[in-house]
Amino acid sequence: MLQVKHLSKSYSSGDQIYPVLKDVSLEVGKGEFVAVMGPSGSGKTTLLNCISRFIPHEQGEILLADSDISNLNGEELAEVRNRRMGFVFQDFMLLDGLSVFENICLPQIIAHRPIAQMEEKARNICRLFGIEKIMEKYPAEISGGEKQRTAVARALMNQPYVILADEPTGNLDSKSCKAVIDAFLQAKKEMGATIFMVTHDSFAASFCDRVIVLKDGQVHGELRRSRTRREFMDELLDTIRTLGGDDDDNE
Repeated sequence: MLQVKHLSKSYSSGDQIYPVLKDVSLEVGKGEFVAVMGPSGSGKTTLLNCISRFIPHEQGEILLADSDISNLNGEELAEVRNRRMGFVFQDFMLLDGLSVFENICLPQIIAHRPIAQMEEKARNICRLFGIEKIMEKYPAEISGGEKQRTAVARALMNQPYVILADEPTGNLDSKSCKAVIDAFLQAKKEMGATIFMVTHDSFAASFCDRVIVLKDGQVHGELRRSRTRREFMDELLDTIRTLGGDDDDNE
């Protein structure tokens, strides 16, 4: 579903060039829940921003459902982002002036979908994620976990090929974090969603099928969940500590 081939990205400051991503290749299959972890400065967020084309890369290819999106123009890219990608951000990115229901409808409003069809789909997704009781509330009136579940619901409205999640549990307490991860798992189970998540949170990552580990802008390795979730989390914690992760890189 998502392929990254030999991706390279660097930043410059004066005469100095600082490579951030160095020949990164990875693949996420349809219906997979995959995380990227690594120490601070390993290139996690830059990788996600390159995949979403929010920032340009120098070399490599990004394939979404076998179509190369590396060289799309602005209009083509906007179409792909609205119809083929779903986004979940750490700070929710909900519009304060819209209700929960209206925020969820937004991708289909942008896509000019029929109103009746759009509203029925939004209600079904709200029921699926257990947020139908807050549909008429506004972001300021709901909890962090409810905001993020709303963001996940919104990301699924156009049935994207992949959901790109950037530290989706970073601002949440443990209870809200689990609610958001449950929403991802439900999206995977009920809707066949493909999820690619950047996180420093070993607890959140331990629910994934696989975790790709970055170090110094390169793929250092991959861990696959084959035992209990708790054992997988311990393995992730040990790996990040070995690579020089901060004390905050845990649950």
